[in-house]
Amino acid sequence: MVGYDPEAKCVSTAEAAAAGSASGLVTRVLVSPLDVLKIRFQLQIEQLSSRNPTAKYHSILQAVQCIFREEGLTAFWKGHVPAQFLSIGFGAVQFMAFEGLTELVHNVTSFNARDSFVHLVCGGLAACTATVAVQPVDTLRTRFAAQGEPKIYPNLRHAVVTMYQTEGPRTFYRGLTPTLVAIFPYAGLQFFFYNILQQFSKWVIPAEAKNGANVKNLVCGSCAGVISKSLTYPLDVVKKRLQVGGFEHARAAFGQVRTYGGLLDCMRQIMREEGPGGFFKGLSPSLLKAACSTGLIFFWYELFCSLLCAMKSPENTKRKEG
Repeated sequence: MVGYDPEAKCVSTAEAAAAGSASGLVTRVLVSPLDVLKIRFQLQIEQLSSRNPTAKYHSILQAVQCIFREEGLTAFWKGHVPAQFLSIGFGAVQFMAFEGLTELVHNVTSFNARDSFVHLVCGGLAACTATVAVQPVDTLRTRFAAQGEPKIYPNLRHAVVTMYQTEGPRTFYRGLTPTLVAIFPYAGLQFFFYNILQQFSKWVIPAEAKNGANVKNLVCGSCAGVISKSLTYPLDVVKKRLQVGGFEHARAAFGQVRTYGGLLDCMRQIMREEGPGGFFKGLSPSLLKAACSTGLIFFWYELFCSLLCAMKSPENTKRKEG
């Protein structure tokens, strides 16, 4: 059901937007702790190892215990309000754009809207559109998740006003270049592999029981998320480093801080000081998050679309009239 299907089209672009935003909302609540862990790992300059005495975090379990002890349980949902705005907005724009683009391809070109290559290109373009729309919220989310105690920004309004007054409007688009560079292949590969895995599952289990469809969607989405995240992860690290530029004072309690002059300067500094491994800091929680979030996004999106189709089915309409 992901993408335009001329043989079974029952979801409009507006309904796709609603299903996408709802799937983003539910998924964000469940994966927020993993997102906080990933961001903390990505922003740490020191090596993620217990053999490094200056490193604040050096494993997932240790980081969970440390954050819980120092900041409490709610720390795992730091930045949750802007993160929810991000998920709802991104999900709505991404799936609405994806449905529209795949339909456009089907109507004005000779390509089949169900081809994996079409999903690769349309998925990347849809994600870029959504990224530009929600980038300011993503920057806010990153800063809230990155700050320790005492907090620099007590609430969302204070953060927006302070950032605008002290750093200017461009600060809300910090890290946009690496984000766009990374999001096109990442999202494109998500839709690409999800489509391939769905086709493969139909070949492996041709007589699939209807009740198993939701589990299949979850598994295919999770695998697609892990593969795409592994291939594009270094640019995500660079993006996070750039997004906290000008926010170094809030990172003092976490260890060393760095100032970067842009995308290339950030990549050079990471390579020089942290080596190739620096581009993969936080990969473990990130892959765990990618598996959960991508699987759940596609799971909930397909489920909500199915519910919308069922509500519009002739049988359901007759029951309402009767």
